Amino acid sequence: MPIKYIGRTLDYQGKTLWEIVGNLKNFGVGRIVVRSSFERYPEPSYMKIVKVETLPNPEISTPDDVRKVRVFVEKIFRGRKHPALVKIERVSYKADYRLIPKDKEAEYCRSDAPAMQMKILPKTMSFPPLLKELIIREMKASGKEVTEEPQLQIVYRQTRESYYRVTEEGETPNAEVYSGFGKTKSPSLYKNIKL
Repeated sequence: MPIKYIGRTLDYQGKTLWEIVGNLKNFGVGRIVVRSSFERYPEPSYMKIVKVETLPNPEISTPDDVRKVRVFVEKIFRGRKHPALVKIERVSYKADYRLIPKDKEAEYCRSDAPAMQMKILPKTMSFPPLLKELIIREMKASGKEVTEEPQLQIVYRQTRESYYRVTEEGETPNAEVYSGFGKTKSPSLYKNIKL
């Protein structure tokens, strides 16, 4: 009986990491590997293999069991080198890796595109319209004078590879954060409404 998979389709192009390193001399140490899903960026994104460790086969073999491998790489993502070695193990089964031929490695790693710019995000943003109106009414009811629009403090989640930072004193942000849905595609529906 054939296996029929149900669910979303994948856009992976290439081979698994095990297929690539298993067929190379010295398990491909020193070679350049690329994830096809990262090639959408204009900056170069690639990994240089430093160390390879094999993992044991699973005891019970099923169609969903795919051979995995533990690979330590120097990771360059969008033109920025990761400060430490990166371990690839959980995503090594994905058929999304491609080996760069030796004669094209230097050309692939060299890029004319500048490295990704650091995003500078604001510390505050305006409240949603209804909540802003409620806060202003509460301030007026308690006897406070409303001189400027109330602002909402933004809390950002820091990740291991953060390509953004929060503005410092006297600095202007180069990225915008706003609440709302943007411009409508049918302004005739809102023609007679006062916003």
